[in-house]
Amino acid sequence: MICANRGVTGVVLAGGLGRRMGGVDKGLQDLGGRPMVAWVIDRLAAQVDQLVVNANQNPDAYGAFGYVVVADRVPGFAGPLAGLHAGLSIADHPLVVTAPCDSPFLPADLVSRLRAGLEAADAQLAVARTFDQPHPVFSLVRRDVRDHLAAFLAGGGRKIDRWYAELDTVEVAFDDEAESFSNINTPDELARHARR
Repeated sequence: MICANRGVTGVVLAGGLGRRMGGVDKGLQDLGGRPMVAWVIDRLAAQVDQLVVNANQNPDAYGAFGYVVVADRVPGFAGPLAGLHAGLSIADHPLVVTAPCDSPFLPADLVSRLRAGLEAADAQLAVARTFDQPHPVFSLVRRDVRDHLAAFLAGGGRKIDRWYAELDTVEVAFDDEAESFSNINTPDELARHARR
């Protein structure tokens, strides 16, 4: 049986502008005495062979976690697809999984379950779903979709669900772990989760 993390690169998506957080770098905001991204890194690094952080600001702060930091190759803070593209461009492994820096409770079995779904369906991309809600920033993709993604971005595409609608995609149910996909977008949400 193949180890779930064998041949997988993890990409932590921390390249946004944090508008709803007041324009601050969301991943570096304190949660329980640590930067929020530290929780994400700990959970994802345990599930992959290689980890990279996609960040467009504060590269030294992100680099202090000990992983390669890669900025978007598409200008203008183009969103999570630009972060995925940056990660795909330097990934050492044939599979790439993404998780956002604002979801510190991500499942400990995210990669193994996405991979099982991807391989069972022989798909190009597996995306996490809770009940009727897909979570496209939690996805496992084959590295060879990079050229397709580059063309989509070059054509002005930015919507992640529109991009993966063009691929052979499978949704993987995580109904039993719905709380694990909670994300923190605002100062109020940060304060509420810090009290947990």
